[in-house]
Amino acid sequence: MAELARRMEHVADGMRGMKISSARAGGDWRKSVLPVLSLALLLAGCSSFNRDWNKAGVVPGSSDSIAGRWDGRWLSTANGHEGKLRCLITRQTNDVLSARFQATYKRVLRFSYTVPLTVTRTNDLWQFHGSADLGALAGGIYHYQGTASSTSFHSAYASKFDAGNFEMRRVPAEISTVP
Repeated sequence: MAELARRMEHVADGMRGMKISSARAGGDWRKSVLPVLSLALLLAGCSSFNRDWNKAGVVPGSSDSIAGRWDGRWLSTANGHEGKLRCLITRQTNDVLSARFQATYKRVLRFSYTVPLTVTRTNDLWQFHGSADLGALAGGIYHYQGTASSTSFHSAYASKFDAGNFEMRRVPAEISTVP
């Protein structure tokens, strides 16, 4: 995840002062347009995440499941990068949950991705593991392993270029007051 943030920073630095008109003047249009389109596609998932986050806020979390909204932080132990982290967990099957993460880096860059988690429960503790290919730009395949209770979530993550931790707490449902 920190690798993705570093590479996005590099793309943003490269885009400063870029003139789209240079593509029309005989330059390679891919060099000027593709970084902008790539960044737009990456950020497009954030708006649907926010919509789904708000929608999930009206459903109270269950102490019998880790499905629901989670909020916390991520920290790369490889390079010290860190940021805000939100997650929506939904049940796919009895043993598989879908964890949809939205991470923030330097308060500006946001990216979302989904990880299928295989889950087993022992008493009031869920153990999980999963993997997701976040693409070459983000560092390839990330592996996740951790535990969660009905109120706290801890996961270690590792990829070829990065490793770190997620720490989150369950976000309670928003209480609607109808007059």
